[in-house]
Amino acid sequence: MSPFVLFTCVSAYFLILLAVAWYTGKNSNNASFFIGNKNSNWLLVAFGMIGTSLSGVTFVSVPGSVGQGSFYYFQVVIGYLFGYMIIAFVLLPLYYKLNLTSIYTYLQQRFGKTAHKTGASFFIISRIIGATARLYLVISVLQIFIFDRFNIPYEITSLIILILILLYTFEGGVKTIIYTDTLQTTGMLLGLVVCIFVILNVLNLNFSEGLSLMQSKGYTKIFNFDYKSGSYFLKHIIGGAFIAISMTGLDQEMMQKNISVKNIKDSQKNVISFSIVMVIVNFLFLFLGGTLYLYAEKNGITSSPDDLFPTIALKNNLGSGIALLFIIALISALFPSVDGAITSITSSYCIDILKINEKPGSDQTKRKTRLKVHLSFAVVFFIMLLLFKVVNDKLIVDFILKFAGITYGPLLGLFAFGILTHRQLNSKAIVPICVGMPLLIFIVDLLNNPEWYEKKLHIQLNLSSISNNLFNGYKIGNELILINGILVFIGLFLFSKKSKQHFKKN
Repeated sequence: MSPFVLFTCVSAYFLILLAVAWYTGKNSNNASFFIGNKNSNWLLVAFGMIGTSLSGVTFVSVPGSVGQGSFYYFQVVIGYLFGYMIIAFVLLPLYYKLNLTSIYTYLQQRFGKTAHKTGASFFIISRIIGATARLYLVISVLQIFIFDRFNIPYEITSLIILILILLYTFEGGVKTIIYTDTLQTTGMLLGLVVCIFVILNVLNLNFSEGLSLMQSKGYTKIFNFDYKSGSYFLKHIIGGAFIAISMTGLDQEMMQKNISVKNIKDSQKNVISFSIVMVIVNFLFLFLGGTLYLYAEKNGITSSPDDLFPTIALKNNLGSGIALLFIIALISALFPSVDGAITSITSSYCIDILKINEKPGSDQTKRKTRLKVHLSFAVVFFIMLLLFKVVNDKLIVDFILKFAGITYGPLLGLFAFGILTHRQLNSKAIVPICVGMPLLIFIVDLLNNPEWYEKKLHIQLNLSSISNNLFNGYKIGNELILINGILVFIGLFLFSKKSKQHFKKN
């Protein structure tokens, strides 16, 4: 399909987003930006969160993973479901009880300022790297299939896209994102369903016939019963549950949308309905991956996992309509995860680090501070995109889960310690424990799976023999985040004491 047509379509899509942002951002203030004035519709929040949780990584990487890992990713999705129930019935009641704008304010009320800033800092670092990794993947696809043909360099493409994201999040914040996420999620799910239908039609298969053929090829295996494998079913399910708790329930980006709903019951309905739909949608993405590999095999197409879907949609004979729909669905999958990230990072930095809500001054003065922070993080995003370009590794989904296992561990440990115990912490021990335990986990994971790091860093570590001797073939999977959280919890316990006054959680 003509790159000019694709470019025109992408431009038109952005104009629609800007129009929505202009309309929803009128008469906005800091309360609108941070928590949507506590008046968001729970159905819109639930629907928009689908796009935020899935992102362009899911749209490209999850279907691509089927060729190497069958449907094993669905084990993680099952774990997500358990995690979302804990969010709905443990974390949300706590957040609403305390009437939080930033969820990390809980850590200050429970343990003091050091814990508050430590938790917020880990969130900011985690979100910057996770969001830019997702953004890099999608920009790379747009670069190859559109912008390279206009001789526009990657750096300019990245800068333009970041500017566009800034334009439609600058004023409205959460209030705007609730609506733009709804629009974007619609585009992504429409692309998913239509692409499945078209590819099955080209292969002369219906849904059940396609599933049967995938099964004969070995693509539909869901449960891995090899306990030494990194994708062993208990590792994936347990890891998925704690990834959901950490990356959704302890994540300001996801929770600021939930706490923007006016009451706890609607917020819980949001999480429950969202979690059920997420299971169905993730299965459809895996099914799409199976159809892509069937199509590729029939037509002699070879590609890396993350390039398979773009290659088939944009370079083969499925028609210009599919190419156009793919691009719209891809950018629809991208922006809910990135616009929300930059907004939530701005919110967290302003509220948790700068504490602008506690300082004297007019709303206009605080707004100027917020806008400066927002712009500064856009610059940080741009620098990270340049770093990802240097590394040039587009197999992102496993990177994000691995990185989350390392950086979200301190958040998991801190919140678990606050909720499950009545003990108080030595503030001087918080930072060393929350930094030291992830470093320890990183070293353990490096020794356990040196091949993964060699592939990502493009270096030879020569640690395979040490790994085999230490772990006897056992591979740490998504349970990494649970191990990390437990170590942080133990470390905090060792430097804690009984509290004279119990913190009221109920």
